[in-house]
Amino acid sequence: MLDLILEETKERMEKSIEAFRHELATVRTGRANPTMLDRVMVNYYGEKTPLNQTAGISVVEGRQLLIKPYDKNSLKDIEHAIYESGIGLTPQNDGEVIRINVPALTEETRKEYVKQAKKYAEEAKVALRNIRRTSNTEVEKAGLTEDEEKQGKEQIQKLTDEFVKKIDQLTKEKETDLMTV
Repeated sequence: MLDLILEETKERMEKSIEAFRHELATVRTGRANPTMLDRVMVNYYGEKTPLNQTAGISVVEGRQLLIKPYDKNSLKDIEHAIYESGIGLTPQNDGEVIRINVPALTEETRKEYVKQAKKYAEEAKVALRNIRRTSNTEVEKAGLTEDEEKQGKEQIQKLTDEFVKKIDQLTKEKETDLMTV
């Protein structure tokens, strides 16, 4: 029973780390990256649809994103969605494709993005703590002996510490990436 709880705990924590990695990928660095547009939702025939499902996104020359819509009629909707998303990038529509030039980051914007990455890290840690709390409750309700319960909670704490270290490591890597000019 305890092994099952620990396995589920580890699985949920790994999913939290994956979600955190995805969040970090949306934090802009000085280079163009298609994941920067993951949060952009296009009004596609009346439905809010992720941009990457309505167009092909590629990187050109390291600092430019090229968005080629699958349906030419959605060009204006895509352009509008990018403006509305608040990602701070200006799309340029040439009637065929949309180009987005990704400017180099200033010192000030780098620091802002580091703050954003740290905010995501804190949210991920809160998610891990919630998983820990849920798992500890499951251990208490499992009808184990006192020693088994104590051992289970200690193992859950070790897992939590391990995953918090992963979050700190990923955050540190992103911060280094952001602050490197």
